[in-house]
Amino acid sequence: MLTIDCTDVLSIKHELVVYVSDQVAAIPTLKNNQFTLSTLDDDEVIDTNTVITAIKEFLDSIGEGRNFAVIGNNHMISITSVSGKVIEREPSQPQEMFSCSHCGFVTQYQVELETHMKIHYL
Repeated sequence: MLTIDCTDVLSIKHELVVYVSDQVAAIPTLKNNQFTLSTLDDDEVIDTNTVITAIKEFLDSIGEGRNFAVIGNNHMISITSVSGKVIEREPSQPQEMFSCSHCGFVTQYQVELETHMKIHYL
């Protein structure tokens, strides 16, 4: 399991978690100022460098790549502002995220979560 600290980028955390988890094929779990990534198989390990690259790609895509450092240390990755500036965005519409209570699967669609939950009861 890998933990990503998003204290300096809280306003884009939801978009970031979706992008990164898709890039590394991991299951995200949202927390207050951070999110975790885990695999379905306990024997697999998430490559820290791949996650760092995905975070940097996302930051570059929104024009913030130069303003933040992405630092990995063991099972923790921190996204730290280089200049002390944090990303402040006005949320277009508050997006509600739904999380599976069994495995931590995250989606923004309740119907998708309900379909996913059925897998646990097969």
